[in-house]
Formats: sequence, C-alpha cells, structure tokens
Amino acid sequence: MTGKLEGRVAFITGAARGQGRAHAVRLAQEGVDIIGLDVCADIASFDYSCGTWEELQETAALVEKEGRRMVIGKADVRDGAAVKRVFDDGFAQLGRIDIVIANAGMIRYGAPENPAQEWQDTLDVILTGAFNTMQASIGRLVEGGNGGSVVLVSSSAGLKGTGSDAPSAQAYTAAKRGLVGYMQVLAQQYAGQMIRVNTVHPTGVVSGMTMNPAMQKMAADPNTNIAAMQNLLPIPILQPEDIANAVAYLVSDEARFITGTQWALDAGFSIR
Repeated sequence: MTGKLEGRVAFITGAARGQGRAHAVRLAQEGVDIIGLDVCADIASFDYSCGTWEELQETAALVEKEGRRMVIGKADVRDGAAVKRVFDDGFAQLGRIDIVIANAGMIRYGAPENPAQEWQDTLDVILTGAFNTMQASIGRLVEGGNGGSVVLVSSSAGLKGTGSDAPSAQAYTAAKRGLVGYMQVLAQQYAGQMIRVNTVHPTGVVSGMTMNPAMQKMAADPNTNIAAMQNLLPIPILQPEDIANAVAYLVSDEARFITGTQWALDAGFSIR
C-alpha cells in the first residue's frame, strides 16, 4: 500500500468481478474506501451471466484485506433510484466521495433473438447506467468542495468501430462512443470545481464479459472476423489489473491537470 489517496472514497459500478473488482482493490491499496454495486442478477436479453452477490462480497473481502472499508449493494444501473439508494447508503457510512468510476457494461454475443430489446438493453446498461451513476453522486462530489475525478469506462470500440450486423454489438459501439461525448460535457461543466472527467478505452480484458461460453462460441464461428479484434502489440488480452493501474494514476493528484481526455488502454488496437 502506498497510501497516495489515503482517506478518499470511490464509487464503482460493476464491482463484483473483472475490471470493477480490480479498480476497487487497486484503489484500496492507495488508501481509498469503496462504495460498490453490481446487478447481482442476470439480464434476460444477454447470453452470459452477470456478477453475483457472492462475487461482490468477495470483492469487499479483498478490499478489507487491504485495510480499507467497502460498502456494497445490489443495483441495476438502468434503475436510477436503485443506484442512488446504494450510493446514499455508502455515503452515509463513509462520509464523503472523491472518485467515481462508471464501469458497468454488457454485450450480447450470440445471434439476435429480440433485436430491439438487445439494442435498448445494451445502450441502457452502458450509457444510461453512466448517467444514473453520475446523477447519484455528482451533487455530493460538488458539495465536498475537494475536487474529484470521474472515469467513464468506455472501450476500444468507443474509438474504432468494427463491422457487425448484431444489434447489441452495434449498440455497444454507439454507447461506448456516446460515453466520450458525455465525458466531454461533464468535463466542461465541472472543471471550475476541479472535478476532472475522462474516459478510458480498454481493448479485450480478462473478465466475466470475455471469458464465457458465449464469447468462446462467437470466436469459434468461422464467420467472425477475428483479425478485426486483434491488438497491434502481440498481447492477446489484458488483465484487469492493467486497467486498474492506469486508472489509479488517472484519479491521483499526479494527474490533477488531466481532464476531457480519451485514454486508449488498448495495446495499439485503435491504430491497427
């Protein structure tokens, strides 16, 4: 533990596993307490399982091993009232907020069954979920008067679209690109309060979203253009800790001048 962010509090969505868990643990190593949520239930239009309550509890245990506190709760990021309930509970217990990481995201890999629903659910989890996350927390962030840092977790797809006729894949790219526009609006809106807002754009990262039978089936399909999904560097996939290390810097005082940017954490994918 370096303790560079000692005493601060972060709000993280999608915290049960993958990148969300890595962010929570990495920030705990820097002295940060965590408010974390996950849906803890599956979403019918998607074809792999979401994070569970048990996984969210495991994240909390890992944070506590680092000597920090974590307040957890179940919430679907599409439900603004539920997100706010979890945030408000955490704020009441921890007393402040300094960092917000809108991390929750989903995509369907298999053949469409209900195209309109799959499009809408993908947009709502990624883009409306980020909006609901900000609506729940930005007021307290401003009231704190200490500045702060917001990270919207986009994707390499938010920098470079690839061809697909799947509604969820199309919505995923549209939503991840939409996060960039939303970030730029927020960065301008809150710069005067020294609240910095940025997007990060990972390539493929080891998580429940990438390591599941639906993804494996899609990758094995001869009609899938695997070449379009490969990184420039000879790194097939990143670890969630790779992203968490970059985000830990981005939310630190060492990056106090960085706002309104799009960080390509993508092994060169976006220039390939």
